[in-house]
Amino acid sequence: MNVLLTRLDRVGDLILSTPAIASVRRSWPEAHVTIVCSPYNATVVERNPDVDAVVVKPAGTAPAAFGRRFRGQCDVAIALAPCRPDFELVGATGAKVRVGYTYVRRYLARLTARAYLTKLGISEADPALCERRPGHVVRHEVEQVVDLVRLAGGRCVSRDLVVPIDDRDRSAVANVPAGGIAVHLGARWFSEGSSLESTIRLISDLRRFGLPVVGTYGVDALENIAAVRAAGVAEALAGGLSFSEWAAVFEKSRLVVTVDTGATHVASATGRPTVVLFEHRYFHLSSQEWSPYRVPSICLRKPATSRPADLAASRAAIVAAVESLLGAPSVVRS
Repeated sequence: MNVLLTRLDRVGDLILSTPAIASVRRSWPEAHVTIVCSPYNATVVERNPDVDAVVVKPAGTAPAAFGRRFRGQCDVAIALAPCRPDFELVGATGAKVRVGYTYVRRYLARLTARAYLTKLGISEADPALCERRPGHVVRHEVEQVVDLVRLAGGRCVSRDLVVPIDDRDRSAVANVPAGGIAVHLGARWFSEGSSLESTIRLISDLRRFGLPVVGTYGVDALENIAAVRAAGVAEALAGGLSFSEWAAVFEKSRLVVTVDTGATHVASATGRPTVVLFEHRYFHLSSQEWSPYRVPSICLRKPATSRPADLAASRAAIVAAVESLLGAPSVVRS
């Protein structure tokens, strides 16, 4: 049996798809499992033990044209992302079972998906519904994507996030202080509802717990890192890391603080308690569907403005959340 999976969007969403990938492996243990990724997110599954082959779709290549490479070679094809490019790629394989999902109020997508898929799941997630009805319940993305495996005929379910870390990764970050607070300095710390100055003050405030504060960062935050380094508020700043090395920093930390980015899900995969500052807009959806998964966590909402009083209140809420979680045990999931 041959199973093709595809997820062409974000790093964090592919991390949240690893339980579904593991569920495929457990449901069809003898199958050959191939996953098609983008150049951006393929690093998440390069060492995934549940995948036999990782194929990268080059940027600019039409999904349908790329999917035709697998025509006649797949028994089951699953689009793990609720996105048209993934639907097109899966549809082009011609697999007997072609599965995907979309959101409840994406009516056009629900109609057009039938041209590509044999089975379509419907998610209750919808930004407008969540904002109008704060009590509207949305399942975590992990649960929604695992449902696709059931829809495809799978019977064995795994819910553990899979981010492999080995001794080479740990050795590469041996100079990073252990047992501290890791703050992932994603670009959203420096936009509306937060700011560079406020983020530096937050890192300084976090030192009150007597733990080393370690900042991690990627290319999206490079223009702000020099200012953070010059402020001297962090014991270490770790950038230029591979995906697994970044995960190893979180693994050796006691707690992670981040904005809404893939760092949230790396932290969950390493079992770290997590504080997440979500964007003000669509908070009721984001804090349900993309919250830290199966770890102690607190989700906070960015203020609607960057007024000094609002930023001060946001920092105080983050510090209080950290204080609360420092008493919570870490839960290693992978």
